[in-house]
Amino acid sequence: MAYMDISPIGKSIGNIVLLHGKNFCGCTWNATIDVLLAAGYRVIVPDQVGFCKSTKPTSYQFTLEQLALNTNNLLHSLNVTNATIMGHSMGGMLSARYALMFPSQTYRLVMVDPLGLENWFALGVPYQAIDVSYLTELNTSYTSIQSYQQATYYGGTWNASYDVWVNMLLSIYKGPLGTHFAYNMASTTDMIFTQPVIQELPNLKMPSLLLVGDLDNTAIGKAWAPASVKPLLGHYDILGKQVSAIVPNCTLVEFPGLGHAPQIQAPDTFHAALLGWLN
Repeated sequence: MAYMDISPIGKSIGNIVLLHGKNFCGCTWNATIDVLLAAGYRVIVPDQVGFCKSTKPTSYQFTLEQLALNTNNLLHSLNVTNATIMGHSMGGMLSARYALMFPSQTYRLVMVDPLGLENWFALGVPYQAIDVSYLTELNTSYTSIQSYQQATYYGGTWNASYDVWVNMLLSIYKGPLGTHFAYNMASTTDMIFTQPVIQELPNLKMPSLLLVGDLDNTAIGKAWAPASVKPLLGHYDILGKQVSAIVPNCTLVEFPGLGHAPQIQAPDTFHAALLGWLN
């Protein structure tokens, strides 16, 4: 696992682990890293196995439990046994699984537009084989990434500054390990779809923060769902309220007019809400 471990100038007031989303890398947290360092936190940012600068195995049993264990093993190697765990998108789902597996080592939990706030299969989305998803991943292009992110991450808007994240992802697909990466992405789509966490979220015990853009419409499987099912999926303006009501000691912050990536779309607003809760 590749990772960043960055300490603040002066004494640290705590550890925060940042977990990236499925279409992002650890470096996507760059603005948040700077804000947290300035606030006095030690920040640890891994790239999960299969992603970005980490190993891209040709065969690997991707589970949320395994990725959580990998993350925990990394933290122990850095002598970190207690931290605030913060994740976005897939990383938010992973952070919830981590907190459920390692509650005594999770000081606080922050979930940013996490996946897994609903069970897509239970809502009528059929299972799609990894091999089918793999063929889709192999056809990834600038246009397919950009159009998806515009519709989902940024509420239908686009800013030229977002291109850096499209090109970052595209460079991995088109790089020397692109076919490995495409298969890893198909495998993690399968992981997310088949391993729901929603039914276990009421078991979370630590203080938690749920940050949600109310225009977020992310739903794994929406692309291949029946037409009658698509309208039922990905209503984060509703899901945020529903989930925060069933999770003990959970604070909900909603961002009107923002999509799946509020930390990129409106960083000042996002970081003010984050620091307001952390501090």
